Amino acid sequence: MQIQKDVCKKFDVIPIPSRSSEKLGIAIETIGKLPINGLRHPPENGTCGWYVWCGEEMSEDTEFFKPLHVSHIKEYLPEVEQYLSLPPGYRFLVAGDYEDVWYDSELKSI
Repeated sequence: MQIQKDVCKKFDVIPIPSRSSEKLGIAIETIGKLPINGLRHPPENGTCGWYVWCGEEMSEDTEFFKPLHVSHIKEYLPEVEQYLSLPPGYRFLVAGDYEDVWYDSELKSI
């Protein structure tokens, strides 16, 4: 997807696409809150490593994130799709026109 390649180019990283058949973790109950947050761990066991939630806080509850195939993210949070080729270790926070993308080395060691 070209927009994902453009986002990676903007932040000077090599794209590591999330395949549509892989799963990500999404906090469905938080949709509609701002900001929208995402972080990527290394992919494993059929997951792409992404966890996405909305609002200020990420819950530690084991039921907070639900599995969702990457191919369905556009139905829930289409504004997130453009970030899904950022490599493991990256995070994003978006709210309207505000965008923050950064590398968090702790994500690769978990």
